[in-house]
Amino acid sequence: MAYDARFGPSAQTPAQRAWVLEQLQTALPSLKTKATAYARQLYARYVAGELTWADVRQALNAA
Repeated sequence: MAYDARFGPSAQTPAQRAWVLEQLQTALPSLKTKATAYARQLYARYVAGELTWADVRQALNAA
């Protein structure tokens, strides 16, 4: 797998991005408990590598 500079060194694979998301949700429980269906869809797209975390935050802030 080629390095993708859009993601940090610890978030190159879907499994790594899922772990990063889990850590964020542990640190900020509202990311999970107050997540709308739209937010969960964005999180899934982040894990899949379609969006960066900055893209997710931008989309959520615009919503």
